Amino acid sequence: MSDTGIALILGDQLDRGSPVLATVRRGTDRVLMIESREESQRVWSHKARSALFLAAMRHHRDWLKAQGYRVDYLTLDDAHAGSFASALDTTLQRLRAAWLAVVEPGEYGVREVIEAACRRNAVDLQVLEDPHFLCGTTGFAEWRRGRRTLVMEHFYRHMRKSHDVLIDDGEPLGGRWNFDRDNRRPFGREGPGMLPALPTYAPDAVTRGVLADVERHFPGNPGHLDGFAWPVTREQALTALEDFVKLRLSAFGPFQDAMWQEQPYLNHSALSAALNLKLLAPREVIDAATQALARGRAPLQSVEGFVRQVLGWREYVRGVYWSEMPGYLERNALGAHADLPDFYWTGDTDMQCLRAVIGQTLALGYAHHIQRLMVTGLFALLYGVEPAQVHSWYLAVYVDAIEWAEAPNTLGMSQYADGGLLASKPYPASGRYIARMSNYCDGCRYAPEKATGENACPFTTLYWDFLLRHEARFARHPRAGLQWRNLARLDDTRRMEIRTAAERLRRRIMAG
Repeated sequence: MSDTGIALILGDQLDRGSPVLATVRRGTDRVLMIESREESQRVWSHKARSALFLAAMRHHRDWLKAQGYRVDYLTLDDAHAGSFASALDTTLQRLRAAWLAVVEPGEYGVREVIEAACRRNAVDLQVLEDPHFLCGTTGFAEWRRGRRTLVMEHFYRHMRKSHDVLIDDGEPLGGRWNFDRDNRRPFGREGPGMLPALPTYAPDAVTRGVLADVERHFPGNPGHLDGFAWPVTREQALTALEDFVKLRLSAFGPFQDAMWQEQPYLNHSALSAALNLKLLAPREVIDAATQALARGRAPLQSVEGFVRQVLGWREYVRGVYWSEMPGYLERNALGAHADLPDFYWTGDTDMQCLRAVIGQTLALGYAHHIQRLMVTGLFALLYGVEPAQVHSWYLAVYVDAIEWAEAPNTLGMSQYADGGLLASKPYPASGRYIARMSNYCDGCRYAPEKATGENACPFTTLYWDFLLRHEARFARHPRAGLQWRNLARLDDTRRMEIRTAAERLRRRIMAG
């Protein structure tokens, strides 16, 4: 065996300052990057998701070569690119590698594959801590130690203090830790008004090659690539950050939970994909927002709301994922076993809110967090879809989906499959919530206030059915009990009417 070393860079590790590059002796060692056809097939990945990862990877490959690194890059057309495991095994054998270094993967299963390949080939493995995150896995374990329950708000305050973000002499800037109550406004009948367009990036030759490869290798995958314009380089990601801070951050806070027909982005940043690919670092994103506040270009409630997502929630879900794997993906605390309705893959439904959000998702590979939580996720929760199927769908259809981020958001926050570990209570809601926070109900055949009858809203029917099905579990819950106490006003006849309507609705959905 030679003394050749390999620095393995995974598809979501495209930061130019990665510590794995410091392990490379440029005249001797190799940087390895692998495109795997299996990655777009084991979950039926949206074409835009596959294209985004691959285009960003190939641009990073070209940057590495320009810096003088010796790069071994396996494309989809490589004979061994059928699976990541096969490609890694073959490369370790071909290069007769003595060691392999990799930054902590973003997926538990990928780490297992790497460890197994190194064992099989007697290769020394070095797993490096990921400095991209502001709270490492060890740091999260230390914060969690001794806590009977996890509360994101407590973690968020810890992170604010630890990193001196929006802190003034040890206290929260503005005298409040969060502005949630101010950041839940609907647009009202007048709508969002004129909105700045999201910046787009015309595909260059590298990206055009990726788009052609995705169409050739995965013609049957969901979604399409018309108008693909996501940032795929570090420079483009920085432009996207600058654009958000300048044009949309100021209005982001108050309306971050609002939705509107044919307005997929509103004032959201759409930076999660660039962050999750590590084209952007969380600290620079946070600093850009807080500098806008300091310069009077954005109000505190908007900046705090954005910082909460990046410094609080993003770091928190990663900590939960790594401290709970590998069993986290199998959890099903509510005993939900229904199949995911077919319309999640087509958008073919007469429920206007679901048709709008799923249609947008299939077209763009994108939906903002409230569309995910309170439309597609809410229906799956109320309907009782098996959590693993919901997880697979979210991982497949969104361009920013990486398991460490997607799984806790889906299984914990959206579906309550972890029994309250991530979020202390489930988030059931009726069609009235969607009517209040959007204009999706305008012109819909269903009436959001009705649970039974010809034009009853399926969300409202299933909401009351959900409360009935889980009454014993949540009636005395300290945070959720108020919703369940509303059941006291339903007599036995009304309860039976709701159960019957819900069962009829389920049969209709199962029949397509």
